[in-house]
Amino acid sequence: MTVLTDIPEKWLPVVLPIKKKKKAGFGGGKSKKKRTEEERRVKANDREHNEKFQYANNCIVTSKYNILTFLPVNLFEQFQEVANTYFLFLLILQLIPQISSLSWFTTIVPLALVLSITAVKDATDDYFRHKSDNQVNNRQSQVLIRGSLQNEKWMNVKVGDIIKLENNQFVAADLLLLSSTEPHGLCYIETAELDGETNMKVRQSVSVTAELGDPNNLASFDGEVVCEPPNNKLDRFCGTLYWREKKYPLTNQNMLLRGCVLRNTEACYGLVIFAGPDTKLMQNSGRTKFKRTSIDRLMNTLVLWIFGFLVCMGVILAVGNAVWEREVGSLFQSYLPWDPPVDNFMFSAFLSFWSYIIILNTVVPISLYVSVEVIRLGHSYFINWDRQMFCSRCNTAAESRTTTLNEELGQVEYIFSDKTGTLTQNIMTFNKCSINGQTYGEVTDPLGKQPKRLDFTPFNPLANPDFCFYDEKLLESVKVGDLHTHEFFRLLSLCHTVMSEEKSEGELVYKAQSPDEGALVTAARNFGFVFRSRTPGTITTTEMGRTVTYSLLAILDFNNIRKRMSVIVRNPEGRICLYCKGADTVLLERLHPCNQELMSITSDHLNEYGADGLRTLALAYRELSEDEWEAWSESHRCADKATDCREDRLAAAYDKIEQDMKLLGATAIEDKLQEGVPETIALLSLANIKIWVLTGDKQETAVNIGYSCKMLTDDMTEVFIIGGHTVQSVRQELRSARERMMELSRGKTEGMEAWAEACFMGNGMKDGQEGDCTTGRGSKQLHCSSLPPSASGDMDSISGEFALIISGHSLAHALEADMEAEFVSTACACKAVICCRVTPLQKAQVVELIKKHKKAVTLAIGDGANDVSMIKSAHIGVGISGQEGIQAVLASDYSFAQFRFLQRLLLVHGRWSYLRMCRFLCYFFYKNFAFTMVHFWFGFFCGFSAQTVYDQFFITLYNIVYTSLPVLAMGVFDQDVPDHRSLEYPKLYEPGQLNLLFNKKEFFICITQGIYTSVVLFFVPYAVLSDATQSNGVPLADYQTFAVTTATALVIVVSVQIALDTGFWTVFNHMFVWGSVGSYFTIMFALHSQTLFRIFPNQFRFIGSAQNTLLQPVVWLTIALATAVCVVPVLAFRFLKLDLKPQLSDTVRHTQLVRQKRRKPGGRSIGGAWRGTGSVSEGRLGARGGSRRSGYAFSHQEGFGELITSGKNMRLSSLALANFASKHSSSWIETLRRKKTNHTPPSTSGECSPAPSNVSGTCPALSNSSSVLGGSQETPIEEETDAAVVLSSSSHPAASEPAEPRAPAQVAPVDSSTSAAARTDSPGGWTRSLETVQEALFGRRGCASASSTQVPPCDATETPPH
Repeated sequence: MTVLTDIPEKWLPVVLPIKKKKKAGFGGGKSKKKRTEEERRVKANDREHNEKFQYANNCIVTSKYNILTFLPVNLFEQFQEVANTYFLFLLILQLIPQISSLSWFTTIVPLALVLSITAVKDATDDYFRHKSDNQVNNRQSQVLIRGSLQNEKWMNVKVGDIIKLENNQFVAADLLLLSSTEPHGLCYIETAELDGETNMKVRQSVSVTAELGDPNNLASFDGEVVCEPPNNKLDRFCGTLYWREKKYPLTNQNMLLRGCVLRNTEACYGLVIFAGPDTKLMQNSGRTKFKRTSIDRLMNTLVLWIFGFLVCMGVILAVGNAVWEREVGSLFQSYLPWDPPVDNFMFSAFLSFWSYIIILNTVVPISLYVSVEVIRLGHSYFINWDRQMFCSRCNTAAESRTTTLNEELGQVEYIFSDKTGTLTQNIMTFNKCSINGQTYGEVTDPLGKQPKRLDFTPFNPLANPDFCFYDEKLLESVKVGDLHTHEFFRLLSLCHTVMSEEKSEGELVYKAQSPDEGALVTAARNFGFVFRSRTPGTITTTEMGRTVTYSLLAILDFNNIRKRMSVIVRNPEGRICLYCKGADTVLLERLHPCNQELMSITSDHLNEYGADGLRTLALAYRELSEDEWEAWSESHRCADKATDCREDRLAAAYDKIEQDMKLLGATAIEDKLQEGVPETIALLSLANIKIWVLTGDKQETAVNIGYSCKMLTDDMTEVFIIGGHTVQSVRQELRSARERMMELSRGKTEGMEAWAEACFMGNGMKDGQEGDCTTGRGSKQLHCSSLPPSASGDMDSISGEFALIISGHSLAHALEADMEAEFVSTACACKAVICCRVTPLQKAQVVELIKKHKKAVTLAIGDGANDVSMIKSAHIGVGISGQEGIQAVLASDYSFAQFRFLQRLLLVHGRWSYLRMCRFLCYFFYKNFAFTMVHFWFGFFCGFSAQTVYDQFFITLYNIVYTSLPVLAMGVFDQDVPDHRSLEYPKLYEPGQLNLLFNKKEFFICITQGIYTSVVLFFVPYAVLSDATQSNGVPLADYQTFAVTTATALVIVVSVQIALDTGFWTVFNHMFVWGSVGSYFTIMFALHSQTLFRIFPNQFRFIGSAQNTLLQPVVWLTIALATAVCVVPVLAFRFLKLDLKPQLSDTVRHTQLVRQKRRKPGGRSIGGAWRGTGSVSEGRLGARGGSRRSGYAFSHQEGFGELITSGKNMRLSSLALANFASKHSSSWIETLRRKKTNHTPPSTSGECSPAPSNVSGTCPALSNSSSVLGGSQETPIEEETDAAVVLSSSSHPAASEPAEPRAPAQVAPVDSSTSAAARTDSPGGWTRSLETVQEALFGRRGCASASSTQVPPCDATETPPH
């Protein structure tokens, strides 16, 4: 607790932000305080006294503008953006006649459009803020003024006022509870608006004011409160009430915070302590940290580069102007003199520089930023509208709470997840328990008859009908009156903070602060110990049908440091007893020495429960004598009334009494996995996304949840556990783990080489003989690209699947500055990391650590208030609206109801958003360089006079009308593969992680293509038209004909280019692309019409130029030639790239086309078994035999024997099945080869002879009897060979290189008939470049059906036994 004497130092950082907000107009009060508020002094019923301190009033102002300030303030804010300021600067330049060859409207029209759109958006947002403020500020409250209650608006409430609240009313300000209509000054509140928790909480007034229930008594109340200054700590309050020459300590239990709702209480009275912006609700509504994507940061860098390029072009053309004016222009001075300000060629060059800056400014058009925001807004709506991310059970849709991070969803490399409520349902059920060394609940026999659910109704009419339990032995133990069992459930019915509401006789509704407590109290209720009601001093229960009222002497509440709670009660016989429940790590060490034997047995039970993934608590009690109670009560009273170090003193008092307890037993609560969690984690792992679980649960529970959700698998090479208690031990364990990884990786690489050599010799090849497959020059060889890691410990080269488990106390050491690098290098080499017993602060620290060292995009997902810091720290925060309220959702960037929707958010929406944004940016820069650079080339032919090629209207409309909508349609709607293919092939996600689609290299390619296009668009018409004539012999070499020809060619070329770039055509794409071309011709003919000339003769001088120009065949031939020269090289390059080095998305589309063409009527199509995430019936999987686990509980202690490969029981797509154990690699081919090495040991015997359907190299053809696919056995092998295509080995540079002689290439002999069939199916380059990857798609053929016997897997296709 904050110490009053330390207020200036400890409270200062909390107060400073408040002053800033008030200066910015965040609060509503007239705050003119020049000094920092060090403490708050509030006197009841004395407004004049309180006004001297100039405390904020209760008016809330969250809006930014009013009618008078909107225009200036909004424009000022918009011009804080560098881009807007840049274009304003250009507009000013254009107003100078001597340097502007363009009219002012070419810049002011797009600038005004952008500013207007943003202003309308800001005005709309602020209107709703005004509306919300008015609604809140005009709420009515009853304020005690001059002895009577008067209705006042919330905005008129002052600090020091006494307010009356009635049932179901919102609390108007932060109040000190004075009295209530409930006994003992109690009242019940709901804090959903504060922390999202809908369960009721209890608040109690100070005993001395509890009887002031009458307004007359309250009117005479003149107490003074001295407390901490305003801050954002929702769960803490420190203050003292001075009244009648006595002082009374105040805590958070005496406070009603603004935003709470009064429940189940007729009325109460409170003293206003904090009002308006000083309330804790408003202190917590500060602005969220602004997050920017990596593409945003790259765009800012590229815009600076482009601006530098623009300046360089301006300098070049200015130098050219100086040279031309000196050498050539001087010859024209007699009849073409300089304008009056210009008196020499240097000044002319200076003006020319600024003129060209104006003309060439369209390389960075202002429409870029508007278009990006429109595209992001569209992507956000797609997420909100996705019905497949809608949870019908809780009627919750996915929500994109930001529009700035969508494309970064396609670049995530690390996911940090909470466990409880995120991976699990956070719906707790009482599953097992241990009482006096006897365990109960172990009744499920997978092979035997399932037991019946116990019916508690005949035994206990107050039992909860929804409670499930199956072990009849426990019920019998209760019935026969076993003392330990009765004491066990008596503890559960008394030691808690649950609130009970009895709606009718026997109909009890429990309001618990956590699902754990609710489950434990419900269990006690069903076994005959029913919690009925409580008051501040009593707890009433019904024990075996008999009503018993206990005196509640003290509650030793739970917190994250104590990790336990206790109650001290006196039973009707006068016996005083302390009951305690808590984490076994802290409770077992406080037991009496006589409990050693029972503690050993119970610890074994706790380990078993933890191994089953259950949440455990230990239970203990202690009988107290009257003298012990009196002595401790006095020390507790002194600690409670202390004004300094109150929390520390209370903790010491609690610790003193919680000693020498007797162990009763332990409870085990089951928190089941959410639907689809294992499949989601497996799918995300296949997308090379590393998943870290950060949980406060004990290690055994967290580890086994990891196994149950397939984050940890039995196929993993090794799982490392870090549990050191000192820095040295943690460092040593991390180093040992790294050395072990490197050792196993070296052994794996050596085994791969030995296996390859065995296969090479088995094919009858001699040393130095080159293995040539029957597929011709494109033969695929086993190229051992994964070399052993270097002695320096290059962790990136480690191959294999490892997992790391680290406890909270070890993590605290690992996060120290000198240990960060060691922890990061070890953890990031692992496929999965689980951090146990971590605090909310440690969660955020882990996220920050990865952001700092790995420079990777991170995503944090959670559902509770303890996840907020982690969610805010990550690049992307995702909140799950679960059982723990909505605080995580309020702090998040995206929210939905279930963890399984994360796969669709990332693999579909995230990947599409990244793809669309990258394609948009590439095309946008291309089209603007193609448009602008024509002016640059024209400068060399017009005497560097800053003359434009196009007319001013075309320059104005090019980025607004002619080319804006097609690129927007592509940026909003484009997709390379359908959504279900994105989920079926998670490797499609890798380009975003590696930032392959838009980077500096891609940017230079785009602008190079744009510059090439500009060269063609200028020089082809220039060369053709310079000597061309009309049919009547009139020359065509005039400026306007050239301008129309070049502009028309430009519009057609960029339209054809976007048609080539668009991968998914919708009606909007067709309408915008072809409509833009049509609008160009329509507007151009209109601008050259006689009608406009008659109205504006000075603006539209070229009557009929467009019509005359476009009637000439030579013009259309010129346009066609320019279009062909621009587009044909692009087509040729893309065709060759598609044929020789296709991307995974290309091959997926090709596979889809082949499947559609080869599908036979009535036949079974490959891939038809799965849709969406893909699913294969477990009965079809050839999973190896062995012991089976239940759906949730697992046992993974050392010495339990070989564990079942859990990945075989998942419902995943073909690629998922094949790559489930694949390690993250920079290329797919390395993953493919590593998997081959891991699963196919050397075998030169005849036990594993290749099937006749083997194609060649390392990638044999798909078996036509594959049990994984469930394909028809009558399907021709040619069809399956083509349909199995996934990825060309050419996409990896090393794939086409010959292997080293010491690492032979061939794996198995090839059947010529199959190879011939493969060649005839794809006479082009497809078979050669695509057959290599069949195994990446469909996994090891037949190996999945191997039995549990120790037979080495092989590549031979075998039909599994039926």
